[in-house]
Amino acid sequence: MYAPDEEFGQLPDVPDDGCQHEAPVLTRPLVFRGRGAVTRPDGRYESQRREAFDDGWTEDEEDSAAPRTELLIDTSKTVISHNDSPDVGFSQSINPYRGCEHGCVYCFARPTHSYLGLSAGLDFETKIAHKPDAVAQLKRELAKPGYRCSTIALGINTDGWQPIERKLGLTRGLLAVLAECRHPVTIVTKSALIAERDIDLLADMARDNLVTVAFSITTLDKELARTMEPRAAAPHRRLEAMRMLHEAGVPVSVLVAPLIPALNDHELEAICEAAAGAGAHAAGYVLLRLPHELADIFPAWLQQHYPDRAAHVMSVLRQMHGGQTYRSEFGKRMRGDGVFAQMYSRRMRLIAERLGLNQRRVELDTTLFTPPRPDTPQMSLF
Repeated sequence: MYAPDEEFGQLPDVPDDGCQHEAPVLTRPLVFRGRGAVTRPDGRYESQRREAFDDGWTEDEEDSAAPRTELLIDTSKTVISHNDSPDVGFSQSINPYRGCEHGCVYCFARPTHSYLGLSAGLDFETKIAHKPDAVAQLKRELAKPGYRCSTIALGINTDGWQPIERKLGLTRGLLAVLAECRHPVTIVTKSALIAERDIDLLADMARDNLVTVAFSITTLDKELARTMEPRAAAPHRRLEAMRMLHEAGVPVSVLVAPLIPALNDHELEAICEAAAGAGAHAAGYVLLRLPHELADIFPAWLQQHYPDRAAHVMSVLRQMHGGQTYRSEFGKRMRGDGVFAQMYSRRMRLIAERLGLNQRRVELDTTLFTPPRPDTPQMSLF
C-alpha cells in the first residue's frame, strides 16, 4: 500500500470500532517539541506487541532525537472513497494524504495508520503517505461514463492543507480539477494555507455555489493549541483565514471538533462568537472520539500534559458513553448521550440562536458538472 518516496525521502521538520482499552499505557512517554502523540504503540493488526522500559544503562535512540517527517507513496488505485454513514453529510470524499503532520493528538483518523502496518501514535504524524498521481486518478474517475455528480468532501480523514502540502501541492491540483469540472466540494481544515494560496479557486467556485469551507477550531488558547495540535495553524490565523474567505464570497463555518470535557468544552461559546465575527454562517461540534488505539494514545498524552484533570476528563467521557470511553454506534459516537450530552446540545442551540448561526443550509449545485476532457489530441465531436 505504501513505499518510501525516492525523490523526497526524509523531509525536514515543518513548524496538523469501539475497541476498549482501559488499562494504562505501558510505553514510556516520548515527548518531542512539535509532535503530538507521546507514545508509539504497535498497530492492532500486528502479531507482536512491544513495551519500552528504561534499564538505566543505555539511552534509547528513539527518545534522543525528534523524529523527522518521512514521505511514503500510497499506491491505491482509486482516489474517491465512498461511505453510507448517516452521521456525515456526504457520500464520497478524497484524501490526498494518509497521516497528518498537524499532530493533533485526538485525531479520529489515527487508527487508520494500522492498515499500513504503522503506529497510530508518532508514526501517524511522521510517516505521511501521499498519492503522487492523485490528480490524474481524479480526472479518470470523474470521466467515467457511469459517474454521477454528488458533493465531494476534500481532506476529511486527514487535512488536505497540512504542512507538506506547501511542497507537494496535491490538494491544490485536486481542487483545480474540481473547479475546472464545476464539481461541488466541501472542505474542513485547520490550515491558513487554504486562504493564503487557494483563495482564487475557491472564490471562483463560490460564485457558482460550488464550495463551502469549515474551519476546525478547538480552542482560542495558544498554549493549549500548541500542545494539542502542535503543527496546525494558530487559532487566530485560522480565524483570519476564515475572514479572508468570507470577504471573497466563500461560505465559511466553524467546527469545534473535538469538544473535550474539562479541557476545551468551556470555550464553545467564545469560539463560536469569534467565528461569527470572522464571517461564519454556521457552527457545530463533535464530541471527542477514541476508537481503537486512541483509547490509549489520548489518555497517555492527557496524563503527560494535564495530569491534574486527566481522571476527570475520562470520567465525564465515560459517563457520555455508557461507562465506556467510546461507542461506535451511529448517532452516538459523535454526540454521546446523558446529561452532559444534553447540556452540550443545549449550549450549542442557544449560542446559534443568539449569534444567528445555522439559520440556513447551503445546498451546493450539482447541475453544472462537466466531465474532464480526455488527455488526448483527438478533438471532441460535440
